[in-house]
Amino acid sequence: MTYVVNESCIKCKYMDCVEVCPVDCFYEGENMLVIHPDECIDCGLCEPECPVNAIKADTEAGLEKWLGINAEYARVWPNITVKREPPPDAKEWEGKPDKANLLSLNPGTGD
Repeated sequence: MTYVVNESCIKCKYMDCVEVCPVDCFYEGENMLVIHPDECIDCGLCEPECPVNAIKADTEAGLEKWLGINAEYARVWPNITVKREPPPDAKEWEGKPDKANLLSLNPGTGD
């Protein structure tokens, strides 16, 4: 089992999760974070830290697409280990459904 970031993170990109990760397995895209599935140690510390419930165990149904996205972009986006401020409009995007089409494939800045 590993943890996966899903579309709820898109455009919210809260970074509370990166502070608690003991193995620094988060990677930053322009408008979301992903978890590297080969680095995640399944500790579960990150899941309750996400204010928009964007982190789920990969055993939950319907996450196959997001597991693939996490694996693919964790290889090319920069590592992030330090919490920064979320986007200024993050609150406006909380809870909005169907954000997958808004995913930017551009990397973030990382640490």
